[in-house]
Amino acid sequence: MTGVRRAATLALAAFVVLAAAVTQAQAAGYRYWSFWERTGDRWTYATQGPASARPDDGAVAGFRFAVSADAADASRPRGTADFRTICAATPAKAGMKRVALVLDFGTPADAPAGETPPAGRTACARVSGDATTADALAAVAPPLRYDTNALLCAIAGYPHRGCGEQVSDTRTPRRGTGHGAERSPSDGPALGLPIGVGAVVVLAGAAVWQARRRRND
Repeated sequence: MTGVRRAATLALAAFVVLAAAVTQAQAAGYRYWSFWERTGDRWTYATQGPASARPDDGAVAGFRFAVSADAADASRPRGTADFRTICAATPAKAGMKRVALVLDFGTPADAPAGETPPAGRTACARVSGDATTADALAAVAPPLRYDTNALLCAIAGYPHRGCGEQVSDTRTPRRGTGHGAERSPSDGPALGLPIGVGAVVVLAGAAVWQARRRRND
C-alpha cells in the first residue's frame, strides 16, 4: 500500500495548492476611493484620512476609484502629478496655501453597474493655511458624498450610489510594477485553475490505480 499512499498524498497536496490558488483568484475586493500623497516622484498610500491630513503649501494629493482587496493591492492615481504644472495658473496668496489634486475616476471595469467613470483630471485648490485635504477637495471637486461613518463615497458626484461595498473580484492583478499595480479590463477570471483542480483529481485516480496494479502484478 506504500505506492498507493504516496500517490494519494501527492495528489492531495497538489489539490490543496490549487484550491488555495482558486480561492485567492476569486477573493473579494472593495470598490472605493483610495487616498494618496505624493512623496518626491512616487505615490504613497495615505496613512490617515483626507479629513485629518493637513498638507503643506506645494503638496500633491491623489484620489483613485477602483476595486482593491487592500492597501497593497490598490491602484495608484494616473496622469500628471507635478505641482508646478497643476498649479501654474493659480498664483500664491498671502495666508493661503495651494494643494495640487489628481483625480482618477478609474476604469469601466471598476465602475458600479450602469455608471461610466468621468475622465480623470487635475485641479489646484487654494485654501486657508490650516485646511485639510478634504477641504481642498471640496473646493475644487464638489459635490462630495460621505457615509454615516465619514467614509468618502463620491467625488464630483461619482459614483452616484454605493460606498465601499464588497464585490467579487476574479480578475488577475498585474504584479511586478510596485505598490498598487494596475489591472487591465481585459483580464478575465482565472478559468484555468478550476480545470487544473479537476485534472489533479483525475490524475490522482490514475496514480492510485497504477500503484495498485503494480502491487498486484
